[in-house]
Amino acid sequence: MDYEIALNFVKALLNNFHLTFQTASTPLALPHSPADLGLRQLLKPDIDYCEISRQFSEICQPNTIYRTKDFSLCYYLIFRIPTKTKLPFASIGPYTSTIITREVLLQYFADYSFPPDIFAQLEKYYQEVPYLSDDSYLQTLLYTLGEWMWGSVENFSIQDIPDLTLAQFDHPHPAWNKPRTAEEPFVAMMALEKRYATEHELLEAVSLGQVHKADVLYQQFIHRQMEQRTSDPLRSSKNYALIFNTLLRKAAQGAEIHPFYLDQISTKYAKNIELCLSPDAVGRLQKEMMHDYCRLVQEYSLKGYSPLIQKALMQIDTDLTADLSLYSLAKHLNVNASYLSSLFKKETGSTLTDYVNRKKVRHAAHLLHTTNVQIQAVAQYCGISDVNYFIRIFKKYMGKTPKEYRDAGKGHSG
Repeated sequence: MDYEIALNFVKALLNNFHLTFQTASTPLALPHSPADLGLRQLLKPDIDYCEISRQFSEICQPNTIYRTKDFSLCYYLIFRIPTKTKLPFASIGPYTSTIITREVLLQYFADYSFPPDIFAQLEKYYQEVPYLSDDSYLQTLLYTLGEWMWGSVENFSIQDIPDLTLAQFDHPHPAWNKPRTAEEPFVAMMALEKRYATEHELLEAVSLGQVHKADVLYQQFIHRQMEQRTSDPLRSSKNYALIFNTLLRKAAQGAEIHPFYLDQISTKYAKNIELCLSPDAVGRLQKEMMHDYCRLVQEYSLKGYSPLIQKALMQIDTDLTADLSLYSLAKHLNVNASYLSSLFKKETGSTLTDYVNRKKVRHAAHLLHTTNVQIQAVAQYCGISDVNYFIRIFKKYMGKTPKEYRDAGKGHSG
């Protein structure tokens, strides 16, 4: 059985949820792993992690998935891979099942007498740890993976076990009183670097109109525990959403979207954010907002067009009811009509007339599905006064008459 393919698939799937999946030679070979960012050595430098791994190896049985909550308030899932390999153990994590607020973290420091000078680093670290308010999808994945590796649900079990390092928390280690050195792990800095790298990728995807890629990267944000900068969780959520709106606008601006459209969408979401009544509503609106900015880039990006064609496209998009004939646009842009026609076809791959008609038909289709406006009025909103001509070009591009298209939409929605 080819375990490598399946485990690589699981790794990629979990990565999209900001969950780390890794294989190791020992079950707890995590202190220096990318997932840990040096956290254990920072919190408890005196523990012999090799000995902890040895102890866990002795109790780690086949056909069993272990779930443990370690001394850093994080959960891990650990199991043996049922095949001979150099890296026979696999782990998923870290993640938390509760939000690690500043108050929770302060109590944690008090309980274990951690030094205050590492508080800021730990606070940043926990903002990067995925928070799973509902781990049902993870449980489903574990059962599916277990069935695949061991044949059926009856052949394996999921067990909760205590963290073996908790017994060693009797007193603060003397090393904590020593001056900090440059070699100590900078947890906060590494966490911030990771967050900003992902943010950069996300905004780059938006600037290219890549909805799917943006969705994948956004999944890594929804599990993050954002810093509460006010005592009101709803206000904090709204503040972050307003910042996200600004970042998305700047990303779309990089695709050379005209300020006219940027202002429309930015203003719309600035108002809608303030109308949200819960942090969950803010989260849903953020994703919708990101999708809208991606679509804006897909439909209205002027990147790659010459200044003249940019102006022509902007003129078309701004008002479909205006006179958008070749000669009218050429006169408005103060250029020769033949030259505009040739350049427009070269840069867009379409004749100006065909481009304008497609835009009008697309707008008409939207009105037919979202309003009850009469077909003659729809034609006028699209800048076509002759309803028979409107019906003719609509059927040419859509394969249906406006009435047939509207009726088909009603049937689908019902």
